[in-house]
Amino acid sequence: MAIRLGYQMPNFSYGTPVRELFPTVVAQAREAEAAGFDTAFVMDHFYQLPGIGEPDEPMLEAYTALAGLAMATTDIQLSALVTGNTYRNPPMLAKTVSTLDVVSGGRAVLGIGAGWFELEHQQFGYEFGTFTERFERLGEALEIIVPMLRGQRPTVEGKWYRTETAINEPRLRDDLPVLLGGGGEKKTFGYAARYADHLNIICNASELPRKLDALAQRCAEAGRDRDTLETSFLAFVMIDEDGDRARQLQREFLLSRGIDLDAMPDDARAAATDRQFVGSPDEVAEQIQTRVLDHGVDGIVVNLVTNGHEPGIVELAGAALRPLVTG
Repeated sequence: MAIRLGYQMPNFSYGTPVRELFPTVVAQAREAEAAGFDTAFVMDHFYQLPGIGEPDEPMLEAYTALAGLAMATTDIQLSALVTGNTYRNPPMLAKTVSTLDVVSGGRAVLGIGAGWFELEHQQFGYEFGTFTERFERLGEALEIIVPMLRGQRPTVEGKWYRTETAINEPRLRDDLPVLLGGGGEKKTFGYAARYADHLNIICNASELPRKLDALAQRCAEAGRDRDTLETSFLAFVMIDEDGDRARQLQREFLLSRGIDLDAMPDDARAAATDRQFVGSPDEVAEQIQTRVLDHGVDGIVVNLVTNGHEPGIVELAGAALRPLVTG
């Protein structure tokens, strides 16, 4: 398994009729596959996130969408970035991702995290609980899900979950990759060191040196060779052949979220754009290299939140970034 160049689709607000929505998603996944992206991701949310849009904007259910993409692609890996543990019973999630693996011919990745979007929990009737409780649940869930993905039949009597010799058949393989996603230096990184093949680090780019130091500590505590845990970084990319147009897309996107870059002092502007990489292909590639990969991160997962649905933009990003992670 390797996730060196992933493409995440966080936005389904394409200005098209609903009938045309999923064909636009399919077109992006196929373009990503052709452009050399190794993994296509959707978000596991029911509402659009506050940093991207309004709650009532279009949001597809993750695993139904991934199953559809499995039939529309041939080689690219498929995953949620990341599955909210609180939204599904753990054995059911193991069954769901194993079925996606069968449907896709061995291309599923389980991306999982603790869950964080309180409004979804509140309005859909899921228990949100405290930060500590959500991470307790994630730890128990991993004790169930990972063995089930490996063909074991776990019996667990936990605080949050219970299983009795839970069976997971059919499985295509016993090494379906597990990805942990998040930025928590103690809990998320600790679980990644114990259970995961891959850690997608979700944080500001300026925080990466500290995050990687913390990950090394968690691996040492777990007795794991740090080099056996692959890492990637989630980047918001605004790219266009015309770098000035890309920067205008950035301004318009941030204005839609109530952020006016032109009215901010330099330090506030830097903080507001710390996860963003903006400009022409050469400019974006240089930013990704120096701000992310040079710190020792193995790969990059990008979303093209402003214009990824426009034909050719995913291909443009792939051409710019693939050489940075494939040697």
